[in-house]
Amino acid sequence: MKKLISFAVVLFMTVTVAMADRTVKANDPNISFTGRVQRMDDGAVSYDWVGTYVQTDFTGSSISVRMSEEGESYHQVFIDGKLVGKLRFTGKEPHDVLLANKLGKGTHRLRLQKVTEGEYGRSTIFSFTAGGKGSFTAVQPKQRLIEVIGDSYTCGYGSEGTQDSHFELKTENCDKSYACALARYFDADYVIVAHSGMGVTRNYAGKTMRTMSQRYPLLFDDHDSIAYDFNQYRPDLVIINLGTNDFSRSGAPADYVSKYVKLIKTAKSHYGERIPVLCVTPHSANIFLLAALKELGEKVSGMKNVRVAEPMPNIVVKGHDIGSDWHPNWKGHQKIASTLIPVVSTMTGWEMENDI
Repeated sequence: MKKLISFAVVLFMTVTVAMADRTVKANDPNISFTGRVQRMDDGAVSYDWVGTYVQTDFTGSSISVRMSEEGESYHQVFIDGKLVGKLRFTGKEPHDVLLANKLGKGTHRLRLQKVTEGEYGRSTIFSFTAGGKGSFTAVQPKQRLIEVIGDSYTCGYGSEGTQDSHFELKTENCDKSYACALARYFDADYVIVAHSGMGVTRNYAGKTMRTMSQRYPLLFDDHDSIAYDFNQYRPDLVIINLGTNDFSRSGAPADYVSKYVKLIKTAKSHYGERIPVLCVTPHSANIFLLAALKELGEKVSGMKNVRVAEPMPNIVVKGHDIGSDWHPNWKGHQKIASTLIPVVSTMTGWEMENDI
């Protein structure tokens, strides 16, 4: 009888161990972050820039994250390339969030993407847990990487809103911006360095916050002044979409062109002179911004692989392509991306799809 009891105990312990969940820290080599992130000594990883995403291939019946949030953010959860949820993250204390469960056998791919701006929240991930003796494997980076420097258009401000609505954090979604649309079209990874209301040399309505020229060299968008280590990644293309806020007030800023040229030179100083830089003409550019961008084109004509995209006015139309506060909705962003696809293809040599 004692032998039977002992055997039952051993069997129970074996089953329990076999079904144990697997937890790895956020800085584990099998967890892949894309974007500007800070890796801490305790294994946690923090970030606030919009668009930052983390990926891993895992096995297990569920996947959860232990995290905290300074403020508020929204993250999208993708499993095997399919969107399964958009979650609101809050809470300064570390806590567990279930991302997906009741998953089938085999390997699954998680992508957790921050779709709102750093001004509203900084996220810290401590660990991931795969249920039922799960395992983790690193996701290899794509062959192409695009860095996009911009303002609210790049952030996807109001891209899920309606024309008669005002800004709400829940309707901001960078994944429905032209920037992410371009990355998907060319099967590229991306890094977004963008903040609503910011300009090259002055901000919307005279806001005294740091401009994008001042934010670009920083690790965090809005939560510290730590210098960013530009050796963390090297993009194959840099896109800059700035100027709408610089020219949101009457009068043209005298140093817009010179500061823009300086920003281009800053990117090239870190990524190399041959890095292609595409300067976007915003779809809403007024005559003063158009004149400044024309001057910019003349100033950079002697620089390697720098181009100012030609304007395509009136492609984003009222009643169909507008989201919150007169910003493009997803349909509007699709149009903007479509105007840039051939320019990107020409600058990089990346082939366009045959069925366009």
